[in-house]
Amino acid sequence: MTRSSPPTKIPAKSGSLLAALLAYLLPFLIELPGLSEAGHRLFSVFLLAVVLWVTEAIPLFATSALVILLLVSTLSQAAAPLLWGLPDGFSSGKAPDFTFYLNCLADKVLILFLGGFFLAAGAAKFGLDRNLASLMLKPFGTKPSRVLLGLMLITGILSMWMSNTATCATMMAVVIPLIQRLDPTDRFRSALALGIPFAANLGGMATPVGSPPNAIALAALKQSGQCSFPQWMMFALPITLILLATTWLVLLTLFRTRTKNIDISIKPKWNQSTPAWIYYLTASATILLWMTETLHGINSFIVGLIPITVLLATQVVNTREFRSMEWDVLWLVAGGIALGQAVAVTGFDRWIVGLINWNSVPGYALGGLLATTALLLSTFISNSAAANLLAPIAVAVAINAGSSPVAAIASVALGSSLAMCLPISTPPNAIAYATGAVKTRDMAIAGLAVAGAGAILLILLLSTFMRWSGIH
Repeated sequence: MTRSSPPTKIPAKSGSLLAALLAYLLPFLIELPGLSEAGHRLFSVFLLAVVLWVTEAIPLFATSALVILLLVSTLSQAAAPLLWGLPDGFSSGKAPDFTFYLNCLADKVLILFLGGFFLAAGAAKFGLDRNLASLMLKPFGTKPSRVLLGLMLITGILSMWMSNTATCATMMAVVIPLIQRLDPTDRFRSALALGIPFAANLGGMATPVGSPPNAIALAALKQSGQCSFPQWMMFALPITLILLATTWLVLLTLFRTRTKNIDISIKPKWNQSTPAWIYYLTASATILLWMTETLHGINSFIVGLIPITVLLATQVVNTREFRSMEWDVLWLVAGGIALGQAVAVTGFDRWIVGLINWNSVPGYALGGLLATTALLLSTFISNSAAANLLAPIAVAVAINAGSSPVAAIASVALGSSLAMCLPISTPPNAIAYATGAVKTRDMAIAGLAVAGAGAILLILLLSTFMRWSGIH
């Protein structure tokens, strides 16, 4: 008589689902001072999403769908006819229409994602990924640690000047064939998959145009201080390089490999067909427009439509290939966007920030506290939203404390870019998760290590680097 194997996964999932349910009910049972009724409902959804996204009791994209459903049914005008009615306490005085949340499924970030997916699909179809791997990684040799270093440096440099999401999508086309060459049990697969998004996030810190939080920071300084493009690079670039090196060491430590060499000696074999040439020209134009956005002014999200339109219209990407793209990742990101919007419209963001008496914080500790707060917020909501929330507070608090508003605002911008613990933390993280080579637990551990190192670095060295750049 044979015995079936014990259902080890079911209890674990059941426990996670129970924890998620209890987390959802908690804000209904405990009244939090100063938080509106709408904020309590949002906090319930927020806690539920955190538990489900961390434990993966259900697929991540299913959690996003659940988040959007709960937001629509409890925090929009559509909640009024339902049994629980419409709560009070929205920032604008009334609840948004249900389309406010559903529109997240067509957010501009998703278009940028989809454009990256088209580039990756074409690269794989015509062998461009293998050719790029051969050309770009050849100077770094075949030792796994050097291959990882080369990938991270290339990604970091590109992300200084173009969208980190677009950079990550492009570089993943190079990394995926290298991951596939490793044994499925080799943990170094996770190092390769995580090295790209982490380097993309860190590279974006180095220039004012590298990430939205940087642009938000400079905009907040218009009335209270000045920071030129070269000055920003003088204090942010050293931090970026140190963090890239630190991240490389963290990944090598956490994800060791017994592989001595990764074969990247791929002889370039260029596909010369008409569809391939259409793809080459389209991909080149897209990447060039992404990299030169500050020159021509065409938004990177609009540029993302170019490969989608051209490659579909010319049938370079056919219907079967279109259907096989990572649509689940788009749903995952949409859930994070919807949650971030709800945080703002319910006033939950201001309640969180209001928990800290900023005026009582000593000037020397202000930067560290701002960076840490930005890091924590950006882990669960858009780093742009976190920077938008904290930027005006940082400037006002710094002036009141007699500290540099530039240092305070830089702490917010750089701290926002350090959030890399979850697939929802940044779009590059979601792209890495889509490869299937990295688990949420591994991303969380590595992301916490990098974020912790970054926060310590900002506290200890940011003011020194800023003095070297001429900012006092």
